[in-house]
Amino acid sequence: MNLKENHEGYHTLTKIPPSIGYSHVVEAERKRLSPAVAAPGKQNAILAKKKAQAMSLATKPGQQILMNAFMMYMSGSSLNIFTISTTSSAIITPVTSIFRLEKMFGKFEEVDTQTAKLIYIALNLIWLAIGLYKMSSMRLLPTTSADYADSIPWKNMMELSSIPPVI
Repeated sequence: MNLKENHEGYHTLTKIPPSIGYSHVVEAERKRLSPAVAAPGKQNAILAKKKAQAMSLATKPGQQILMNAFMMYMSGSSLNIFTISTTSSAIITPVTSIFRLEKMFGKFEEVDTQTAKLIYIALNLIWLAIGLYKMSSMRLLPTTSADYADSIPWKNMMELSSIPPVI
């Protein structure tokens, strides 16, 4: 029960002595809310567990890379809806994961997560590279000079005759 000073009966209830065992409940709640007061060994164990969870989160894209690479291999190189959806998923998912990096590792702020973040970014970049390679093999990325033919400046003809001028 959370009463404030302006609530009716607040002063009457504060004058009543606490019930038996109430001090144990208050102390247990205080210990639960302040982990910094815990024993140093227990605190180190908690930090180690959080660091292990951060590393587990960092290696999560590695599991998806193999599955997506196999799905893209099995889909072939023809243009159909299944191939395009798996390829676009392999490009969009790592990019959005990299942009949500701080949100993903936000709950591990007490632990040094630099290594975990670097592993997470590296695995997502590998996943993105596989998706871009698949797009390139399907000829959806401009990788040859013929893809840029419209940007080549054409020279204007100076003469319309095929007879050379006499000097």
